[in-house]
Amino acid sequence: MAAIKHRRTALERVEKFLSDTYFTDCNLRGRLFGDRCPAASLSCFQTPRRIPYEEAVAQEFGPAQVGESFGPTWETCWFKVELSIPPAWAGREVHFVWESDGEGMVWRDAQPVQGLTKEGEKTSYILTRSLKESEPHSLTLYVELACNGLFGAGQGSMIAPPDPDRRVTLSKAELVVFNRDVYELLMDLEILLDMAQLLGEENQRSFQALYTANQMVNVCDVTDPSTFPAAHDLAAAIFSQRNGESQHTIHAMGHCHIDSAWLWPYEETIRKCARSWVTVVHLMEHNPELTFACSQAQQFQWVQSCYPGLYARIQDLVAKGQFIPVGGTWVEMDGNLPSGESMVRQFLQGQRFFQEQFGRICSEFWLPDTFGYSAQLPQLMRGSGIQRFLTQKLSWNLVNSFPVSSAAFSPGDALGVLESMLKTVKNNKDKGRVNHSAFLFGFGDGGGGPTQKMLDRMKRMRDTDGLPRVQISTPDQLFSVLEKESSQLCTWVGELFLELHNGTYTTQARIKKGNRECERILHDVEVLSSLAVAQDTAFQYPASQLQQLWRLLLLNQFHDVLPGSCIQLVVEDALQYYTGEQGVGAAPAWWGWGGSSPGSLVLNTLSWERTEVIATPGPDGAETLGMSDLAVALVSEPSAPTVWVCDTCFWPFPKEDGSITMENGVIAVCLDAMGHLTSLQLLDSGRESVPDGCCANQFALFDDVPLYWDAWDVMDYHLETRKPVTTLLKPLEITLAGGLRGSVSFSLQVGKSSTLTQEIILDAMCPYLRFLTQVEWKEAHKFLKVEFPVQVRSTNATYEIQFGHLQRPTHWNTSWDWARFEVWAHKWLDLSEHGFGVALLNDCKYGASAHRNVLSLSLLRAPKSPDATADIGHHQFTYAVMPHRGSFQEAGVIQQAYNLNFPLHVVPASRAQCPAWSAFSVSSPAIVLETVKQAGAGVEEGRAVVVRLYEALGSTVTAWLQTPLPVKEAMLCDLLERPLAQGRLPLEQQGLRLSFTPFRVLSVLLVWSH
Repeated sequence: MAAIKHRRTALERVEKFLSDTYFTDCNLRGRLFGDRCPAASLSCFQTPRRIPYEEAVAQEFGPAQVGESFGPTWETCWFKVELSIPPAWAGREVHFVWESDGEGMVWRDAQPVQGLTKEGEKTSYILTRSLKESEPHSLTLYVELACNGLFGAGQGSMIAPPDPDRRVTLSKAELVVFNRDVYELLMDLEILLDMAQLLGEENQRSFQALYTANQMVNVCDVTDPSTFPAAHDLAAAIFSQRNGESQHTIHAMGHCHIDSAWLWPYEETIRKCARSWVTVVHLMEHNPELTFACSQAQQFQWVQSCYPGLYARIQDLVAKGQFIPVGGTWVEMDGNLPSGESMVRQFLQGQRFFQEQFGRICSEFWLPDTFGYSAQLPQLMRGSGIQRFLTQKLSWNLVNSFPVSSAAFSPGDALGVLESMLKTVKNNKDKGRVNHSAFLFGFGDGGGGPTQKMLDRMKRMRDTDGLPRVQISTPDQLFSVLEKESSQLCTWVGELFLELHNGTYTTQARIKKGNRECERILHDVEVLSSLAVAQDTAFQYPASQLQQLWRLLLLNQFHDVLPGSCIQLVVEDALQYYTGEQGVGAAPAWWGWGGSSPGSLVLNTLSWERTEVIATPGPDGAETLGMSDLAVALVSEPSAPTVWVCDTCFWPFPKEDGSITMENGVIAVCLDAMGHLTSLQLLDSGRESVPDGCCANQFALFDDVPLYWDAWDVMDYHLETRKPVTTLLKPLEITLAGGLRGSVSFSLQVGKSSTLTQEIILDAMCPYLRFLTQVEWKEAHKFLKVEFPVQVRSTNATYEIQFGHLQRPTHWNTSWDWARFEVWAHKWLDLSEHGFGVALLNDCKYGASAHRNVLSLSLLRAPKSPDATADIGHHQFTYAVMPHRGSFQEAGVIQQAYNLNFPLHVVPASRAQCPAWSAFSVSSPAIVLETVKQAGAGVEEGRAVVVRLYEALGSTVTAWLQTPLPVKEAMLCDLLERPLAQGRLPLEQQGLRLSFTPFRVLSVLLVWSH
């Protein structure tokens, strides 16, 4: 008999029928498992190390029991589990159920077979789907249990610093009979309940789903399985009602975003990959339609090295098209802070790995979780064989909703599958233009990946009226469909700026300094090693060592490491990769120049002549200053160097008020007793840079308490808390009285307990004033900046990015403008009006801003999560201010910023009196020669180099690359070092003729004739 139904009571009736909390004695959920049987024997062995299976099983195991706790954090417990299946369970599906607070891995017959993580909804391992008499009823499993959760071990909240004494409890270790018919009915009812709740009261299908679910409850007698088929038929009738042809199509792909380090160290990530990927492989055995998109070559390499059996199975599935490598990069790197060359190497190392291991490169750039995307990425992608790009991070924008989607993306972990799909369709900004979206399903960040339940739900939603059409797909299928509709899509020009997480430009300053220094070291080692090979065929280019070091640097550029949003253990690992004995800092020993004779050699690794003051250590340890006028690559310094002195000496001159003036023939400066820059003049024009009544080099301290993401975010309201640093500890005094170099120093107290000491340096002929800064930083939730108000008016400031620069507004007219109150730059930023400007240069900072006429450089933060010790301690860094006539392009700001970051090398000469020699020169100041490196394997085997250049000024220009080296052949190549069709370059008397458009990157392959 039909009855009037109240929507709320009908919904709650179905909910309680499915509940794992209420009425489990009489509802359907309570019948999911039948008989249970404890493990016959349970024993364990605990270790602080992450050890291989072979070593673990050889240890002595002691008794263990369910209910016991294990730890502390980051320890590993290996369990030996002996099972005996009751004979009465013949014909039944039998699962091994394991529930704990840690991350587990089941090993069977010496192979990993299943990840077990309660947070990832994986708590059982299927022993048999129908127990046969011939199957073994007694067996031994090993469970490797990490004493940390899917998201580490945060104390009180996910992103809090790890609790060092956290224990994980083993709550279940048993055999159960799994009732598959109950499970299938639960899947039916869960989808119908979701449809009823999520489609809304205005939707007819919502009520159809609800009434069907209600009728299923009526039909189903949980004590009588013979009633289940009738209930299942009711659901099948709903699911079999098809969509119309115009329905939106969801392209579903399994995915498991695994942060290469974050709230856990690198070593734990290796196990996370294995736990997640072996579970996917196991799923594919029973779901051959499943596809799984997997990024990050580094993670593949880890699994290859540590789990060769699993890796072999993955290779087979890659060949079948189910397990799909994507991304093309070594790791999912930060999209803002790595240099242009580092980004090239991310693609080069990643694509080469995928080509070597799987016989193909990736066609899509996969960067779903990075904190913004450089405007140069499209060019670098194309140069690496990639035309497609996937991200979802811009949906995190705090202020402005990003206006286009192309392919909307929504992770299927925290939400139910249907809810995530409906959200994907709802949030698609390209409705009416495209009718396809991506849907990546699986637990992510800490690993986990897809589950059987996700797949079973999607099977029911494949083509059901009222829901998006769902098809298991691949990235290639998705992008191919979108490309057919590309004429309807909008185009976004310039950077993809994330309006969130802009504290990551500054957090963990030591990591950022290590990154910049190691980028420089590898640049210099490659240049000098390449030229050493050209000069001496006996010299062995350190190719394998350089690849190893590049991979360490690239790994540290992962999007939670270089940005500083990681725990202390990760910071320690990262710094070790920079400075340890096997780290990048060891590389200069290989560059092939220098010796032990008393002469000295001055090495310039940049592509323009430089006239600079250099310091050489004397026998007594004291430094001697000299002036070197250097050509491009290598010159020798005479044993008795000629010291060049300016006509106008720049002796620092003290005044009665404690201020000091200095000049060097190019600029004149005046500093007050607190180190403020009160005047900065260009001597040839008399133009003053500092506005009347203002002070530059002003330090300011801000309160820095974000809404949640401590290491990640600096909020706009921090600007309302500005406090100038005014406590003087040591007034300005002269430290070097002049000649080739003059300097002054002072000390300040910063905040309650921090100190800052600065040496301000002016060198002969140098167009900028340097600030060598040392800070003992002991603050909490404070943000230190240095400000330079300048006498310049412009609506835009210019910031260096990878292989170029871009402009951002200096005003806050719109929400898009003020959302960029804190931005990123690389080696310089500049504010110019017609005929004059001022630039700020730096050697290791990235956070910056320019509001109205004030240039600010962000120096240090002090977040407390996820690393309570972030940035506490000693810091040393240098920045510089450079006033200039004309535009920054005409004034050579770009070249001066390179000079600051790539100091000249003075090394003992390996032979007496070698003449000045230049390896490369470029005819146009618009072109920067960025890289000289040996070409990869297969290209003339050690007899070829790659020279990478880019247009830096924003102009269209033709330039000549000249070299005295014995070049036999020259050709253009892509970023993967593959020669381009019609890319051969004629060898002309003037050199190689190269044509550039604004910010274009060109790579030239040079083959030596010897």
